Formats: sequence, C-alpha cells, structure tokens
Amino acid sequence: MIDSGISDHPDLHDPGTGVSHVVYSESFVPGLDASDQYGHGTHVAGIVAGNGQSSGGNGKNGKGNSATAIFGVPPGANLVNLRVLDANGSGTDAQVIAAIQCAIALKNTYNIRVINLSLGRNVFESYTQDPLCQAVEAAWQAGLVVVVAAGNNGRNNSLHTNGYGMIGAPGNDPYVLTVGATRTMQTASKNDDRIASFSSKGPSLIDHIVRPDLVAPGNNIASLLSPGSTLDSKHPSGEVSPVSYGGNGKKQYFVLSGTSMATPVVSGAAALLLQQNSALTPDQVKARLMKTADKMLFPAYDQMFEPVSGTTYQFQYDISPWGQAT
Repeated sequence: MIDSGISDHPDLHDPGTGVSHVVYSESFVPGLDASDQYGHGTHVAGIVAGNGQSSGGNGKNGKGNSATAIFGVPPGANLVNLRVLDANGSGTDAQVIAAIQCAIALKNTYNIRVINLSLGRNVFESYTQDPLCQAVEAAWQAGLVVVVAAGNNGRNNSLHTNGYGMIGAPGNDPYVLTVGATRTMQTASKNDDRIASFSSKGPSLIDHIVRPDLVAPGNNIASLLSPGSTLDSKHPSGEVSPVSYGGNGKKQYFVLSGTSMATPVVSGAAALLLQQNSALTPDQVKARLMKTADKMLFPAYDQMFEPVSGTTYQFQYDISPWGQAT
C-alpha cells in the first residue's frame, strides 16, 4: 500500500490474536510517521484487507453472520504500509519512487506480490521517459503486480476531448494494471452498473495507450474510517452511521468515491489469484483478470447528467475485445 499511510483500526487486526495485519510501516514524507492524517490510505487498506469485525463480520473471511458486515476483497491480507502523501493528500514523485524501490527491496522479506497505487499525476512526457513510469516498470519486472488508479478527470474537458485522454501517470504505463471506476447503483446486481463519470479515460496522452485495463466499483464505497483525518473533518457526512451495521456507537466506517477505491478492489482480486497460484507472473495475472472480465450489459454509448455542474457527459464504452469490468 503506497498511499497516505494506514491508521490503526480493529478491522486490520486478527480477531483471535489481536496482531495487526499491517506487518511493516515506513514513511517517506519528511517529518511525519506512517500513520494516516489524510484518511485516504486507511480507506484503501480496508477495501483490500478489512475483516469486518467492527460491523458484525467474523474477522476471518469478513462475512460472519451479518448481512451488514463491511469487509475487504481478501479479508485479513497482510499489508506493507509505505506512506508518501501528507495530511492534504500531496506528495512528490521522489517519495513515490522511493516507496516503490522499498517495496522491491522488501518483496522477499514480506512476500510482497502486489503494489496498490491509488494515486497519480498529470502526464508530461512519454511513459518511456517518465521516472515514475520507469519505477513501476522496475517493480513489474521484479515480479510485483502493480495496480494503479486511472484518475478522476473523466469530466475534465480542458483539452476539448470530452474527458478522453485524461489518464494519469503512472497509469499511462502499459505494463501496469490500470483501473477505472463504476457506479454500482447501490444494487448487488452487476447488470445495472455503469462507468462513473469522474473516471479518467484513455487513450493516454503522448503514447496513445488504450486505458484503463479494467473497471471496478468505485462510487460510494464504504471502508475504514481514520477519525479526525483531513477527509473526515472536511466531509463528516461521509461517516457511516453505526446504526446501519449494528455498531456500539463508535463510528468505524467512511464512504468515499474515486478510482482510488476501485483500484484496491482489483488489487484484492490479484492477491486472491496469487493465493491460488503463487507461480503466476504479473503479466499472467493481468491477462487473466482482463480476459475473464465481465462486460455485463454495458451499452455501446451512454450519457450521465451531473447536477452539480449541470453538464451531460457522453460515454463510449469498451473498445477492447477482452472486456473492462471486474
């Protein structure tokens, strides 16, 4: 997890022993420890590894006896916490690159197989020259599946492209697994899912790489709360009421939207694949996830009215023969 850090949370502890599933923490932000003052990294970590014990889950596979349990894709997965973002969600290329290099160095010590990068920045040059892209390629070549957020600029028409061409770096690198976001319409069925209007779309600038590789749920996602964090303080309405999950009065969960939330869904799926077959290479994991992706009932074209800006956004769906939705 290369993000804003991970705050301590009951859902990241083994229910039997109390031992934390965060097995290593390091901060690359000068003067700050590896805890999460922003609130983003903790939320992302919960989507991967939260075991749901604060919301009625059994703390093992998350489900337990509660239909309201809020848990991650592979509940209880071990996490390596590498902090690169400050309390405002800002960081530098140098910090992210240093964290990627650290993950490569620690991969055998902690059996790291997946890097989650729910972050990015604008594309300024070809991925073949971009230092951030070269860093993720180095991780990929070292045997790590690198899962990267596509970005949230799907509504950005500054290039007069109706939001196309807005994939961020390092998600523009063809080696990584780049993830866009869907709206689930708050239903369990995938048949009504649609692409979220904020989800960045390719092709990538300069290199014209088809992006993203996959999409996954990323709109109104409930996961772990970092109390008093910047996101919590600025958006208290995002806190999930304990009444909804039978909590003891203490708020433990928070709702966020973004490709940052969709990315750990795919990271979790990659971890499950590797748990079943640890011999899989990053290329094989990427190919299997893309080829088995469910196109569901996506239309060829769609539109969405966004009431805040009063804009109707147009979408052309998947041009890849392998599918886009997990």
